Amino acid sequence: MTGRILLAASGLFLLAFLISPASFAPLFQPFTRNGAPAIYTQTSLLSLTLSHLAIVAAAVAGSTIVGLVLAILVTRRTGREFLPLARTVTAVGQTLPPVAVLALAVPVMGFGTGPTLVALFLYGLLPVFENALAGLTGQPPAVTEAARGMGLTPGQRLRQIDLPLSLPLLLAGMRLTAVISLGTATIGSTVAARTLGEVIIAGLLSSNTAFVLQGALVVGILAVLIHHGFQALETRARQRTGLD
Repeated sequence: MTGRILLAASGLFLLAFLISPASFAPLFQPFTRNGAPAIYTQTSLLSLTLSHLAIVAAAVAGSTIVGLVLAILVTRRTGREFLPLARTVTAVGQTLPPVAVLALAVPVMGFGTGPTLVALFLYGLLPVFENALAGLTGQPPAVTEAARGMGLTPGQRLRQIDLPLSLPLLLAGMRLTAVISLGTATIGSTVAARTLGEVIIAGLLSSNTAFVLQGALVVGILAVLIHHGFQALETRARQRTGLD
């Protein structure tokens, strides 16, 4: 109960701060120097937050679709031989730092949101793929035998049994990808993507700790809310499938 209250209070605080950041100026004023502004006003914090979330959502959706499709393909009889290749491809994003991906993508795609999406997409593939793979291959033997006894086709088994039972693990992979992407997206501002990294970078360049705290605070609270949101979905999925 206490955790839920703290979570709700954090959400309300974040909402109030994004709607009226000027009201919180006294809170951040002690972290400024030489009369510097306490609140970042060059761009609306609310619009930056929405843009940041949109980029993360698009990247997570892309990683989920590709990761799940690859996991399904390599768990079918005709695609099992491609499992090592799929693991190598999905591990590329974890091998290359997002900054390196940005540096490689900018000359091809130019500045803006594109390179950031590519970096987050690649970085998020591995958690989704591995969790989906574990969910699809970790079915209890009794369930597998029951599916065979019912005469289900491979497609029917995938839709009616494998995917529903693997949903909790898939959601766990999405949760990890979303939280990682939320923090990593801040570096997108170095290539002109509209993210909350703009606030943090502005604070670092001007030695204004208040700006840095604002950007970090918004990202941190969002990460906690998204983490707990996915955990709630995982719990519900487990209850519906009888895993809890």
